[in-house]
Amino acid sequence: MLKILACVKQVPDVDQMRMDPETGNLIREGVPAILNPLDANAVSAAVKVKETYGGEITLITMGPPAAEAVLRECLAVGCDRAILVTDRAFGNADTLATSYSIVSAANLIDKFDLIFCGKETLDGATGQMGAQLAEGFDAAQITSASHIMKIDTENGTLVVERELETGIETLEVTTPCLFTMEKTHYPVRIPNLKGKMAAKKAKIITLTANDIPGLDRARIGDPGSPTKVPRMFPPIMPEPGVILDEGSVDKTVGKLFGLLAADGCI
Repeated sequence: MLKILACVKQVPDVDQMRMDPETGNLIREGVPAILNPLDANAVSAAVKVKETYGGEITLITMGPPAAEAVLRECLAVGCDRAILVTDRAFGNADTLATSYSIVSAANLIDKFDLIFCGKETLDGATGQMGAQLAEGFDAAQITSASHIMKIDTENGTLVVERELETGIETLEVTTPCLFTMEKTHYPVRIPNLKGKMAAKKAKIITLTANDIPGLDRARIGDPGSPTKVPRMFPPIMPEPGVILDEGSVDKTVGKLFGLLAADGCI
């Protein structure tokens, strides 16, 4: 049986995000939290593999207790169990610390053949998590995977299409393998009533830092994050330009030189 892991994240709806022009802080009050859209496509791909070849899908996310909502959303469309990694010790983590924490938690639960991720998240858009998770899981990786064409479960091989700027690349890969998924062939799934009811009752596995044996505290949260963001600020817009049209080329050029001279440019 295929062991499948789907990595998801709860993100703020960036279309409704605003920034305080004085402090540079993001204003999160009143902004709804949603399942990262590209993660929903990755979950759709995982469920399609399960439907076609069999298997068990485990979800994992790291975040506050409220992130349980996105796990239940994914359980409702065909995933089997879910892990919430949550602890203040994991706070202020960059992608490196986050990937280490997720790999440590997932390895505590099982060993996985296939790992599905969204290509990037709305809030960070770094595209770094897939590669870092693949390294942590010691798995092959295919980025921008668009179609899982064939899986040979007996020999642990897959044929996968990958989107490139110049066309489509077809690759054969062995398990374990991680995919960052495009949405081309895997539209977001809509849960039915039965799925919603089952997800509502499902038990979520919650792991804190104390629940993960051997976790290196120096590699999680803020201490484990080499990336620091000292300040955030909205872009400063330049003054609008001026269109010169004095009715003739000579007059327009004369006006331009006059403005340049007034600014001390000539």
